[in-house]
Amino acid sequence: MNRKRLIHLLIGPVLLILFATLLPDSIFTTFESRAAVGTVAWMAYWWVTGPVDYAVTAFLPIALNALLQMTDMAPVIANYASETILLLLGASILTVSWEQTGLDERIAAAFLKMVGTNFRAQLVFWFLLSAALSSVLPNAVVCATVTPIAVSMLTYIGEGDIKNSRIGAKLLLTIAYAAGLGGLASPLGGAMNLVTVDYIQQLTGEEYMYSSWVSRFLPIMLVLLVSNILFMIRDIKKTEELGGSKEYFVEQYKKFPKMGFEEKMSLALFVIATLLSFTRQLYQDYLPGLKPAYSFVICAILSFLIANKNGERLMIWKSVQTKIVWEMIYIFAGGLAAGTLIQKSGAADSIGTMVAQFNLTGGFVTVLVIITVTLLMSDVTSNTATAAVSIPIVISIMQGAGQNPIPYVYIASVGVNLSYMLPTSIRAIPVGYGLQPKYMLKEGWKMTVLVIALMTVLCYLMLTYWPAFSTT
Repeated sequence: MNRKRLIHLLIGPVLLILFATLLPDSIFTTFESRAAVGTVAWMAYWWVTGPVDYAVTAFLPIALNALLQMTDMAPVIANYASETILLLLGASILTVSWEQTGLDERIAAAFLKMVGTNFRAQLVFWFLLSAALSSVLPNAVVCATVTPIAVSMLTYIGEGDIKNSRIGAKLLLTIAYAAGLGGLASPLGGAMNLVTVDYIQQLTGEEYMYSSWVSRFLPIMLVLLVSNILFMIRDIKKTEELGGSKEYFVEQYKKFPKMGFEEKMSLALFVIATLLSFTRQLYQDYLPGLKPAYSFVICAILSFLIANKNGERLMIWKSVQTKIVWEMIYIFAGGLAAGTLIQKSGAADSIGTMVAQFNLTGGFVTVLVIITVTLLMSDVTSNTATAAVSIPIVISIMQGAGQNPIPYVYIASVGVNLSYMLPTSIRAIPVGYGLQPKYMLKEGWKMTVLVIALMTVLCYLMLTYWPAFSTT
């Protein structure tokens, strides 16, 4: 153990001790809430510095909660077997079958043939694809299905070592950013938006029309799309290529043999699981239990039944388990568990109390505080938990100030949907495939500052000069 690693190891628990003892009692009134904040600080520091494996850090909420009893253990442990975790497991198993059949190389060549090898064009394509899908699908579903496809393409061109690949790291980070951002485009983009819709309906006593959401967030989405894309391609030359030419990959694609039975079945199972997730609203009344996570689990089970023409099984658990991206699954679960500690320990309520002391009365500063607090909270806990905690606080503060709370609820939803810095929520998925949390933080804090500035100015202008923004 070298000195640098030892220092990083020790700083983690020191952060917990400092937060648990030095946070002001007047705001964080209980030891449990202070310890929860300290736990998140410890996890964030270890994830960024990496003195232990990222998956090991993900189990800190269980260990520390057992020692410090910040909240009941049951909801903490539940995060490690949640529906989203099962979805990630099912998707990971299905993509293992791609490697077994060679489908991964065929898919990679197809995307390179279609989009070309210009790096900027590839980034823009994957960004727009992920953002469009996440506008109508849960962000985790989009990130879990799009990321392995991109990894297959990167592996095919020799950039599969994401940890040491600038191209791979930037592409996976782009997908994670887009999958989170796209959810803001419509109420169907995630449970956090439905929480917001529910509170608006309570305020107005009327049914909320989803078209109202789309029209109000359209200018916000346009600014976010342009700014995010420009940020991601800012340091890429227009002429930078992934390797080879489009014509080369067209020829390579033609050399693939006719798709065999095993390959067809591997593709079909992934497509079926994905389509069932995309079209859930069409059959949820008839099969209410068949949620996206369980669609992927069922198709993953079926993948073990595939055999070639000689009767040999395609998938055997003993070999499959070594290829499942377990680290991604555990990091995602650890992020959810950290969010549970923040919410259940009372730390989230304490943060709301602190915000209430700012004496917000509307205007530019109010918009800045709402955007900043909600965006930073969604980085350390889930987007849905942030919405559940922050929206009622915003409503209470604005009503107390004699302001119409509805536009401020919309503004809070912007911060709730966006997060960039830590490997929590869907950002755990690219980390599981090799993206370094240090790189995520390095890029993420810049993106966070940029987005806070842009969204504060834009939302304030809409609040001031667009009367329709203040109505339902």
